Amino acid sequence: MGQMNRRTVRDLRRGNRSTLLRQLYFRGPVSRQELGTLTGLSSGSVSNVVGELLADELVEEAGSVESDGGRPRTLLRVTPGGGHLIGVDVGETHVRVELFDLALTELARWEHPLTPGGLERDPEPVVGHILTGLNAVVDKSGASPEAVIGVGVGVPGVVEQGDEILVHGPTAGRDAVPLERLLRTGTELPLFIDNGATAQGQAEMWFGAGRGADNAVIALIGSGVGAAIVTAGVPYRGATSSAGEWGHTVVQVGGRACRCGAVGCLEAYVGAQAVLDRYGHGARGAGVGGADGVGEDQQAAFAAIVGAAGSEARAREVLEETAAYLGAGIADLINLFNPERIILGGWAGLLLGGRVLPRIRAATASYALRRPYAQTEIGLAELGPDAVALGAATLPLAHFLATGGAR
Repeated sequence: MGQMNRRTVRDLRRGNRSTLLRQLYFRGPVSRQELGTLTGLSSGSVSNVVGELLADELVEEAGSVESDGGRPRTLLRVTPGGGHLIGVDVGETHVRVELFDLALTELARWEHPLTPGGLERDPEPVVGHILTGLNAVVDKSGASPEAVIGVGVGVPGVVEQGDEILVHGPTAGRDAVPLERLLRTGTELPLFIDNGATAQGQAEMWFGAGRGADNAVIALIGSGVGAAIVTAGVPYRGATSSAGEWGHTVVQVGGRACRCGAVGCLEAYVGAQAVLDRYGHGARGAGVGGADGVGEDQQAAFAAIVGAAGSEARAREVLEETAAYLGAGIADLINLFNPERIILGGWAGLLLGGRVLPRIRAATASYALRRPYAQTEIGLAELGPDAVALGAATLPLAHFLATGGAR
């Protein structure tokens, strides 16, 4: 019985630390009195836990405000330098590693180009790049490895969370990549691995266009197409963590071949390479033709089509078609999940949205049920086109907050 009571007290204290740390992180700077109001904890509990967090250097004083007829109230916030977070973006065409402080200010970055699909076809070189990047950003920033709270890794494909984390690539020929085990050969840092769209979606919900919403879909379009589905403030994963493969829902029976091996997938119509391929079926405008590259070449070619749409008929036609297919895909999300917001992101999604967002909304309205469509906002992501590494860094941050700052 004594052991059970000790465990209960310990768990209660950890829960209080987590509650206060989350409020300080997302609401700070705030006073002790405001923390009591926000959390419902007694003044004594707030005082004790804040004292612990100050002693652990996870919280610091951040000025003061006048109170009604009393002494000024000291403001508190999470200490930006109280730890470091690393986010890794394993994209279709690159590995990008970024190191942040607790305020998610970027302190160091490292990047290496990839052959598309490299992780699924030949994971060992990609693992080597990730490990090189981890060492590089720690060295460049001057951070102590002991101060790194954790490493978040965002990857394309399905991330199966279980006794062993496995990455499945539906668009390449290799499945069940034991990414965590492979990374463990070169680092002892805590690892958190998830789908890149899910990770970036969490960042948009916390710091970007999703703030204030409980039910949203963050739709990301780049070389591939994916989505983070958030219901009641929590990412929806499905039975085996494969939910969110929106790009592989069918928009055309018997349609274009998709990289995944199926036909008619949304990705085969609105993914960046699919748009470039469809553009190539017609007359090519000056400076836009031959747009079948990857990486920076792919992005430049895609941007050229978007830019040419104002003056070149074929580019305008392709973007109109893309907006129509994208609207149909978004309508499916609205009819299935009834979200408050659809947030369109990813580098290609932001380029498309910047040019044809009204057309996308109009197409969505023509396919979606009227009432849920009227209750849904469709807008653009706010964290930029390359926010997967930032999103990945929120994976260890979420664990850090949930455990009350435990290392």
